Amino acid sequence: MRTILSLLFAFLVTQVAVSQNDFQRAFNNDTRSTKENIRINFSDDEGNSGYLPISVLKGENEGPVFTIVAGVHGFEYPPIVATQALMKEIDLEKLSGTIIIIPIASMAAFFTRTPFVNPQDQKNLNNAFPGNADGSITERIAHFITTNIIPVSEVFLDIHGGDAPEDLIPFVCYYNNPKRPDQTTLAKKLSEDSGFEYVVSYPYTISDTEPAKYTFKQAVQDGKTALSIESGKLGNVQEENVNLIKEGVYNMLATMDMYANGTEPHPNIIYRNNQTYVKSSVQGIFYSDYKAGDEIKKGDIVGYTTDEFGNILEEYKAPKDGIILYKLATPPINVDDTVMCISSLDD
Repeated sequence: MRTILSLLFAFLVTQVAVSQNDFQRAFNNDTRSTKENIRINFSDDEGNSGYLPISVLKGENEGPVFTIVAGVHGFEYPPIVATQALMKEIDLEKLSGTIIIIPIASMAAFFTRTPFVNPQDQKNLNNAFPGNADGSITERIAHFITTNIIPVSEVFLDIHGGDAPEDLIPFVCYYNNPKRPDQTTLAKKLSEDSGFEYVVSYPYTISDTEPAKYTFKQAVQDGKTALSIESGKLGNVQEENVNLIKEGVYNMLATMDMYANGTEPHPNIIYRNNQTYVKSSVQGIFYSDYKAGDEIKKGDIVGYTTDEFGNILEEYKAPKDGIILYKLATPPINVDDTVMCISSLDD
């Protein structure tokens, strides 16, 4: 029995190694103007298995490596649909450099229509970085991205949207990392050129040894130019949000001199750099007349929660002036749920 288990373990390790070599082989292939689609297989000690789809697009000419990741949350559909379109539309003969695309990072969540987490291990991929080679399946996927995809990337774009219960206004965001001024300057430039109206920056406060947790924050920690698009909401595919994502990607590629299919930046960019989160402390039924994008004033009652009999358990007041960047837009609410994110601009 022990011999059988040893052989099985060796087989699984070999399969992972082969999969990893598949990506390295595709990426290191010197042949230009090629596209290769591969699947990286994963399994963990709990019997979970799955794969990570990766498309490697090599342009006719040499140039930067631009990585695009979608579907870190499998219920965020506009990013997934947009990357499908991009993979079909990009003309390799007009592309300079290499584009790495992970069209659906959390396959199990996508096919089970599960918001936020991988149903196999109940872990959130966007809270799992840098990952663990010996951990659960989500942690192993995060580890693969950290050790194989991020190191070869010059620009790392993580595309999200409002998950199943979230209303959200489209925006592009980056970390203001004073320890990496060149990367931060480029991330800001790519954000401004993206065509999005709202450009949001977040403070970068973690050390080099703290877990980054978030997908593109891991790339920032590893010294890469990294940023994120947020476009889409409520577990639906909105054509306008798919088009915004595509336009944003094309504009960033144009800024990097990789693909000449960009447009002009938004004529009236709105900057935001201070985000405050309103949290729930109760479980119940959530009500709010506000929507993402609304301007609010400090002290405004922006929502409330009742029990199943309609008794009000908790009211939520805006802690400051600002706009609602995203908010809970469905009735179920639990303890520690984010009611809304309020964004403002500080000098």
